[in-house]
Amino acid sequence: MEFLSQLKISPHNQGASTGTKWLSSQGSKIDSYSPVDGKLIASVESADKQSYEQIIVLARQAFTQWRLWPAPKRGEIVRQVGQALRVKKHALGQLVSYEMGKSLQEGLGEVQEMIDICDFAVGLSRQLHGLTMHSERPGHRMYEQWHPVGIVSIISAFNFPVAVWSWNSMIGWVCGNVCIWKPSEKTPLCAVACQQIITEVFSQNQVPEGVCGLAVGYREIGEWMAQDPRIALVSATGSTRMGKAVGAAVGARLGRSLLELGGNNAIIISEQADLNIALMGAIFGAVGTAGQRCTSTRRLIIQENVYDDVKNKLIAAYKQLRIGNPLDEKNHVGPLIDKEAVGSYLQSTEACKKEGGKFVVEPGILEGDGYESGCYVKPCIAEAEPHFRIVQHETFAPVLYLLKYKTLDEAISIQNGVPQGLSSSIMTLNLREAEQFLSNAGSDCGIANVNIGTSGAEIGGAFGGEKETGGGRESGSDAWKSYMRRQTNTINYSSQLPLAQGIRFDL
Repeated sequence: MEFLSQLKISPHNQGASTGTKWLSSQGSKIDSYSPVDGKLIASVESADKQSYEQIIVLARQAFTQWRLWPAPKRGEIVRQVGQALRVKKHALGQLVSYEMGKSLQEGLGEVQEMIDICDFAVGLSRQLHGLTMHSERPGHRMYEQWHPVGIVSIISAFNFPVAVWSWNSMIGWVCGNVCIWKPSEKTPLCAVACQQIITEVFSQNQVPEGVCGLAVGYREIGEWMAQDPRIALVSATGSTRMGKAVGAAVGARLGRSLLELGGNNAIIISEQADLNIALMGAIFGAVGTAGQRCTSTRRLIIQENVYDDVKNKLIAAYKQLRIGNPLDEKNHVGPLIDKEAVGSYLQSTEACKKEGGKFVVEPGILEGDGYESGCYVKPCIAEAEPHFRIVQHETFAPVLYLLKYKTLDEAISIQNGVPQGLSSSIMTLNLREAEQFLSNAGSDCGIANVNIGTSGAEIGGAFGGEKETGGGRESGSDAWKSYMRRQTNTINYSSQLPLAQGIRFDL
């Protein structure tokens, strides 16, 4: 495949890098099979303990130099990364689609997110600001400033194999940090391709060796990072179970963690909604990326007066979905990441039936020509109740639950009545309903939308959620502060030294 050669992906690849050098290691071989057709794409030699140590040592050395580069100069490097991504956009988007299984449009969109965050970070590099405060003591000036924390490790998930890394690394770099990436072992080639792009840009600009580390591998590398006191911040994206383990390990050494974990996202559809907009948002949110986004729509909370109408329109729309090779732009839905994900899908649909759920669009596995990988499943819809255990659980698959409500207070209670708190939405043309949903008595999620779905987010806003979603914030707004340490400064330019609380020393 031409896009592999364009990205310098060979049949066998190294998975440990310090930014401009690839390291040899004795780690286990990771074979990457495409969920699209089940074929082996290429292999990656994972990092071992020795290569991990090399990456850490060089990162610590690089930090002492990189932090001294003026922030706008660091931003210039990120600008060039964005330009390189523009050149490789189509090839990298194809790889994302083929290795992960999302549609080509979504793969290209993910690379565009990388380009967008580069642009955001370039502007940010000239706006890293502090505050000035008035001192209570004459002849004194107080202010606060922000400094880089040091080494930032990034543990990313398979569903966004490149974008989430870029959210962290581009912001981390302009803030003066060095970054080490542990990608998902399910999508290692996307990480290798990104590292190849970074290597070219960094080499051309004499960026210190170690500013951008890569350690491909399994769970143990994430454990090394979480337990390593040399790593100041661990940014981890994945399941709540994984996040709890990372948070506990990092907290035990009083380190810092930024957690982006599970979502069990809902759309409230009011009887005063524009149903065309509501249906479009619900369908894309439920079946986009085959339901494998942390922001995917899992629950539709529908006002009883429009419930049957919405249900019937959804059933009709699902019949029109085209499921198949995601590189074919005519298809709406691609495969799940692997057969383990298919097993989770089947377990969830069976659990729903056992609890009394009624499927109005039946689940199932697709077989035959074009579905040889065994990873293609049918997006399905079930009528359920909010208290069902499976409804409280995040299923990373295209399973949508329909829930009925009478009053908006009831709908908000249902929306908030799950352990997760990432993304939420209300579809309504009623200003009072919209404002109530956005008030402090409304959605308890980190993201709350009106008349758009739960899925996806613009890089200009801080991304993240509450409760079991972890509380972390990435990407835009002031999320950059997560990657820095705050310092308060007081300067005495007077000829006196007044002491606090009027204390005096007679000397």
